[in-house]
Amino acid sequence: MSTYLAKAEEVQRKWYVVDAEGKTLGRLATVIASILRGKHKPIFTPNVDCGDHVIIINAEKIHLTGNKLQEKIHYTHSMYPGGLKAIPYGQLLKTKPEYAITKTIWGMLPHNRLGRQMIKKLRVYRGPEHPHQAQVPEKLEVKA
Repeated sequence: MSTYLAKAEEVQRKWYVVDAEGKTLGRLATVIASILRGKHKPIFTPNVDCGDHVIIINAEKIHLTGNKLQEKIHYTHSMYPGGLKAIPYGQLLKTKPEYAITKTIWGMLPHNRLGRQMIKKLRVYRGPEHPHQAQVPEKLEVKA
């Protein structure tokens, strides 16, 4: 019997809503990255985008454990001399929680064309509202 390989046109995509309130950033990100990748499906094929769409709400209410709010640093560089910027994660989560979650999940996906295609299926919103009611998303409970 031969191994089944999914084709891009055969993949059925679902929409999930995840509430990030009270969840830990890394533990939530691993579950979301797995769903975006499609690893929860029996037809998972590594070289095909089998994943589903994910909507994350209440991004501003996510938390980090330990002293990571002060000690964990997010670095960006403008590629000019002296262009390194360092922002503590506590400040980043206050100003741009959507970016912090997206960046964490992107670090868990493949860094190639396939990964860029997968990250486009992620939508992160600061509050409890989202504009994707027409897609009839399912609520996904994450135990993180």
